[in-house]
Amino acid sequence: MGKVRSKRYKECLEKAPQGRHSIVEAVKAVKSFKATKFDSTINLVMHLGIDSKQADQALRGAISLPNGIGQSKKVIAFCDGDDIIKAKAAGAIEAGTDELIKKVNDGWMDFDVAIATPAMMKTVSRLGRVLGPQGKMPSPKAGTVVTDIPTAVKEYAAGKVEYRNDDGGNVHVVVGKVSFDDEKLLQNIEAFLDHIRRIKPASSKGVYIKKAVLSATMSPSVQLDVL
Repeated sequence: MGKVRSKRYKECLEKAPQGRHSIVEAVKAVKSFKATKFDSTINLVMHLGIDSKQADQALRGAISLPNGIGQSKKVIAFCDGDDIIKAKAAGAIEAGTDELIKKVNDGWMDFDVAIATPAMMKTVSRLGRVLGPQGKMPSPKAGTVVTDIPTAVKEYAAGKVEYRNDDGGNVHVVVGKVSFDDEKLLQNIEAFLDHIRRIKPASSKGVYIKKAVLSATMSPSVQLDVL
């Protein structure tokens, strides 16, 4: 049985432009849909010509977009000494060592991002089975194992976005809100596209960016002409 689409979605679908469009055109189209009554999140999804089974072609990391993404995140920090005070001053909702590890291990998950210092990872690694399935395990590849705890806390709390490819070679990232000015959305989208182009795996052959689409929460997508 197919998905049941709302009347609002169907109305948006009827006026959704076909074919590929410039980023400027796509932004205007997606913002015009008004698929929901609230300030929808705008998402960019890219289908890449990578072999997700090959470790050297896996893409994972984090990026601070020029204009943020219009939402803050709850950040915790696994650290010790002065870093605990600095992390909380920077906006971490929790920071610490053994007590914080026990709290998380006991099931507390009311946070969006967990960061850690390299020195803490030997201890934090015991949380792999708890945080791994949630996508919250600190990782050097994701940019969440850092030496500069205060800066990392500020960036992630302000909406620094993490990304990673799925098994199909797709990368999904939030690029802002419908309420953003067109120019700010354009800058965020171009920044992420440029970033993905820069980190193209050397072993990836053929067409790299196969498809890129822009959509808002519960709205149809518009394909970008960025190949």
